[in-house]
Parts: sequence; C-alpha cells; structure tokens
Amino acid sequence: MKVEQIYTGCLAQGAYYITSNGEAAIIDPLRETQPYIDRLEKDGVRLKYIFETHFHADFVSGHIDLSKKTNAPIVYGPTAQPEFEAIIAEDNQVFEIGNVKIKVLHTPGHTMESSCYLLIDENGKETALFSGDTLFLGDVGRPDLAQKAANMTQEELAGLLYESLYNKILPLPDDVTVYPAHGAGSACGKNMMKETVDTLGNQKKMNYALNQPSKEAFIKAVTDGLLPPPAYFGMNVAMNKKGYDSFDEVLKQGLKALSVEEFESAAESAGALILDTRSDKEFAKGFIPQSINIGLNGDFAPWVGAMIVNVTQPILLVSEPGTEKEAVTRLSRVGFDHVLGYLEGGFTTWKNAGKETDTVNRITPEQFASEVKIGESKIIDVRKESEYEAEHIEEAFSRPLAYINDWMRDIDPKEHFYLHCAGGYRSMIAASILQARGYRNFTEVEGGFNAIAKTNVPKTDYVCQSKVLG
Repeated sequence: MKVEQIYTGCLAQGAYYITSNGEAAIIDPLRETQPYIDRLEKDGVRLKYIFETHFHADFVSGHIDLSKKTNAPIVYGPTAQPEFEAIIAEDNQVFEIGNVKIKVLHTPGHTMESSCYLLIDENGKETALFSGDTLFLGDVGRPDLAQKAANMTQEELAGLLYESLYNKILPLPDDVTVYPAHGAGSACGKNMMKETVDTLGNQKKMNYALNQPSKEAFIKAVTDGLLPPPAYFGMNVAMNKKGYDSFDEVLKQGLKALSVEEFESAAESAGALILDTRSDKEFAKGFIPQSINIGLNGDFAPWVGAMIVNVTQPILLVSEPGTEKEAVTRLSRVGFDHVLGYLEGGFTTWKNAGKETDTVNRITPEQFASEVKIGESKIIDVRKESEYEAEHIEEAFSRPLAYINDWMRDIDPKEHFYLHCAGGYRSMIAASILQARGYRNFTEVEGGFNAIAKTNVPKTDYVCQSKVLG
C-alpha cells in the first residue's frame, strides 16, 4: 500500500493518490489530469475509483476529465446530486482498492454531501482519514458556504458539523493519520496550521473546534470571525456539480499566440479583460493601459477568483514568455476557462510596436519615509485585517484588497494617498484596479510594510497574529 499527498501550494490544496496491488484511487484531483495519467502509467496500476469529498467551492476538480480518460467511476458521499454519472455512496459503504479498503463516512456540515474517506490497510487496521473540508489541521470546515443549497442557517450547518465530528471522527483511533483537503492560506477555513499532515490524536489535543464543552459552544466558536467567502466560490461549485469543458480544449484555446493587432482587436471586440501576470516590479515599469496585474509568482488563482469573480469573463494574457501554459492552467483550476489567447512576445512586443503604455507611481520605502507626514498624509494598507491589527503604520487606514470594490467608492479622487501591502504583490493588484477605474492620485510603496518597517516610519506595537485571530 502506498499513500501520497500531492499538495499544490498556490491553492493550499491536497489531492491524494493511493495504490495497492495493481489498483489505485485518487481523491480530490486537480483540474489538469495528465500528471495523474503519467503517474498511473509509471506505476503500472489501474485507476479504480475517483473519490470526491464534496462539491468544491475554491477550485474546479479534475474528476470529470479523469473519469473520461480512465473509465474510473466518480464516487460522492450520500445526498450528492451531480449532473453527470457517478456512484452516490451510502454511509459506511466500503470500496476495495487492491488489498485495502476505503470506507465512506458521511460528515455533513461544511456541505450536505461532505464525506470523509477512512483508509483500512491490508491487516484491517484503520490507518488514515481523508477528511476533505470537514476536518482541517487546527480548524474545521466553514459552515456558511452551503446555506442557500441546504436551506439552512450557518448555525444549523455548524450543528450538523458538530454531530459529524464528535460522533464520526473523534471516536477513531488516535494514531489515524489525517489528510485534509486544504492547508493554511485556503479561504475554506479561518485558522489552519501550516502543516499538511498530522495524527488525529494531536488534533484532538490542539484543535480548538474539537475541544468545545458543548454543541452550543462549538457552534459559536466555528461561526465566530468568519469572513465573507470569495465571490467566485458559487461558480466553482456549479462547475463541479454540472460539468465543464475539457481542460485540453481550454488549454488549446488559451495558448493561442496573438500578434499586437490581433490582441488589440480581441480586447475591443470581445470585451476581454487584459490580465498581466508579470511580477509587480516589472508591471510597475510599464503595462498596457487598463491591464490588471495579478502576478503568477504568488497566490495567483485565488486572487484572480476574488478580483475578477465572473468565471465566464473573457481574458487576454500578458505574461513573461514561456509562462503562458502555467497561467492558463492555474486559471482553469478556479474555473476561468475563457482565455482567448496571449500576447506573443509579451509586453515587450507591445512596447516595441509603439503602442500606448502606462506606469504606476511607485516609490521606495526610503522615499516614503522621507516624504510621508504621519497624521497628515493618507495611507491605505491593503493587507488582511489580522495583519493590520498585528502591526501597522500609525494613522494608516485598513482597507483589505479583498474588499476593494466596496472601499474604492469612498476615495476622493482629489485627495492623494499612499498605498501598500506586505511586500508589494497585493498593493500592485490594487494599484492596477484603481488606475483601470480612473483613480490616479496615489503613490504605491515598493516592498510594502515589510520594507517600511525597516525605516523610521512610526509603527504600532506588534501583537502576535494568533492572539489577533483569537
């Protein structure tokens, strides 16, 4: 028996590959399936089942493409109603893979169909729990995403989650290995550990949600401090439930190289959004007017989902040459399948063609320190609220990037302001959006708070973020 966690850091997502005696199972696969096909061929095993822990909200699973390519059936837990052929398992149903067994544990609460999969080894020992979004390391799944579909309140869903955890999961042996669907950085929970594997025994000791004195206390604890989910989540759920275009076709279309003229024509005729995936440093020096910058070398896909929202939005790419395939692939993971192509040669081609360009007014942290006047200058901090509360520039305003469409409307275009995040990635996203909407009276600070903190700019006293998160 072999169990492998295939972890994708930019999505904070864990897929799982299990083999035993010539057969395999894959749990919660990513959108692109070729790496799994290659692995199966290399190991000389047949994919017997594709297990889905639930209808994912934060990414589009590769279950449908993988099933078509391997003929392996897709398995969901009880109550799931996908619009394609699948096995809807019963609670406690057992599936055999080689010499091992996988037992379905229906654990509603995060969603109604949410299920965990318990791995039982060749000797009949309960070995590992693939816990999906029911149980994370240090946290549990948020109970507010399925309210509309379940026609229930988040408190009612939290109550179901309590029953699932305390009646189905906690009675399992302490030495069972927990393999969650997500880790730190995912919006599917609020307090996840950076580790991606742990024992159930350790989680019983340190996970706040598993140590509540009552069901009422649990409900309060898991619903307290939940931030609104990213707006694209519902669209990803729909794709996972209803189906989607083949990834191969999405990739083929997205990798269409466009000349400057073709690119310009597509932007005008299709109402396409120009997405520049270069680094914030390169983008600041020059870009195509109205472009939105979300750098590939960061939490690219989640920020695309949070900022663009509509997965049907046509997109044109401006990327560093050679990175186009990665950009299209990562966009598809969160359902953005309508990439019309990319600018061949990247921004340099546009610039060399003599086309109009734009820049962001970016200054160094040292320049910022020399010209800012605390109490007089307006400073906007686009980091998360918890980062801001831990430590920030005195008199700075907290305006998280995730809510830019809300707070942007309150900006006085006549009043100058400084803009920063932690390192420059998020503030450049904000800067590009602001300029695309006509706001130009601001200065963005290179290196963000991490660099500003090394200057003499007055800061508040540092507070540990774990205390801030409570």
